[in-house]
Amino acid sequence: QVQLVESGGGVVQPGGSLRVSCAASGSIFSINAMGWYRQAPGKQRELVAAITSGGITNYAASVKGRFTISRDNDKNTVYLQMNSLKPEDTAVYYCYAEQLRVSLTQYWGKGTLVTVSS
Repeated sequence: QVQLVESGGGVVQPGGSLRVSCAASGSIFSINAMGWYRQAPGKQRELVAAITSGGITNYAASVKGRFTISRDNDKNTVYLQMNSLKPEDTAVYYCYAEQLRVSLTQYWGKGTLVTVSS
């Protein structure tokens, strides 16, 4: 079992910045990828950014160049620095972690709300 706890959500004006964090605990060995999904009202949950234990990153086209994902393996924590925020970035942001044993298991946090509004 892996537990994920997000923090750092809030309200920010368009063009502003925010950093969300996700701390993993529990049986955290064999975790490869960690990252962030988001779900806006009326939309499907989508992948925002991901990072492997080796530091390989992947971003959604809509956030590439504005968001930066990073990871502190010693703290078992992943971060998402969000710059140049747009109203369309408003969503609940969910942390996830993928753990590979005999099969791949995905764990989810409860989400943190990011609201971008003037």
